[in-house]
Amino acid sequence: MEEEEAGHSALSPRGKGVGVWELGRRIGKKVFSWYVLKIIVLGQVLSLLICGTAVTSQYLADVYKVDTPMLQSFINYCMLFLVYTIWLAFRKGENGLFYIVKKKWWKYIFLAIADVEANYTIVKAYQFTSITSVQLLDCVGIPVLMALSWFILHSRFRLIHYIAVGVCLLGVGTMVGADVLAGREQGKASDMLIGDALVILGASLYAISNVCEEYIVKNLTREEFLGMLGLFGTFVSGLQLIIVEYTAIGNIQWEWKVGVLFAVFAICMFSLYSLMPVVMRITSATSVNLGILTADLYSLLFGLFLFGYHFSVLYILAFAVIMIGFIMYCSTSTYTAAIPEEQLNEGNRNLSMKEEELEEMPVALQYIPEELSAMRDV
Repeated sequence: MEEEEAGHSALSPRGKGVGVWELGRRIGKKVFSWYVLKIIVLGQVLSLLICGTAVTSQYLADVYKVDTPMLQSFINYCMLFLVYTIWLAFRKGENGLFYIVKKKWWKYIFLAIADVEANYTIVKAYQFTSITSVQLLDCVGIPVLMALSWFILHSRFRLIHYIAVGVCLLGVGTMVGADVLAGREQGKASDMLIGDALVILGASLYAISNVCEEYIVKNLTREEFLGMLGLFGTFVSGLQLIIVEYTAIGNIQWEWKVGVLFAVFAICMFSLYSLMPVVMRITSATSVNLGILTADLYSLLFGLFLFGYHFSVLYILAFAVIMIGFIMYCSTSTYTAAIPEEQLNEGNRNLSMKEEELEEMPVALQYIPEELSAMRDV
């Protein structure tokens, strides 16, 4: 009798009301948690830094006719080298610069090439295609990133994550529609096929770089990632700089305003590279990429005053939709699938771990040198 009464009470309007209230309370507890708030704030800081690089680059190109994306990237990699690579040089043992270069140099050259060319191809695409095409096709990087995370990082996504990504992409579509209505769709499409291909290539290279970054900062150290990127990124971008921008650099009319714009760009880019691993360590590469979708909207806000852009209410709607999707994604954590022992052993051999250390290591444990060293000493 008591069970029947409990069942009837659960099905009663009052019981349904309590159930809905409890569901709403749980959702609110997830969405409005300190963890989600922290990710939102950090994500928007990254967006503002990207906005700073975009605005300074456009101001240099429009006002001073300076179009040197590779030079600007080269300056950033040099700053990473001066701070993080030298930092690694003072370390000893397996965490030191010389050991890392000796054991993993070819992996970090691959990472540097992906990162340098991702930056270059996206900027270069604006010369051939339209703003709308860049904004839309740049989103290709998100499903590519999720696929790489699935296979390489063994990340597993829940239904809410796919819905959240769809909501964010809907927000991007709203932003693109606002651009068209506001007249930002300018006639730069000299060869859209080449431009669109460059955007897709750049987005895919960004996805590769971001997955590598997430793996390194979660399993190794942030300093190793930034130090190696500074070392090999300086080499790759410097070599490409000599090839593609030698004439453009010689034509720059240097004055103090141009120097200030270069300095602001360098500070924003260096801060972006330094902060992104911190955010990625507590979230994921996919989450970070969803959060920075608002960077174009912040650039628009500055463009209203600097470049004479026209405002549209749809921009506010686009921002709201992207943020809703971002919050939905962050409210539920992903999980990592169990890694087969054979695959784990192969990965550890690639990282030059000793066989006896591997035998002591549980199957689900990721490669963390400090912990393994402690286990060996016991």
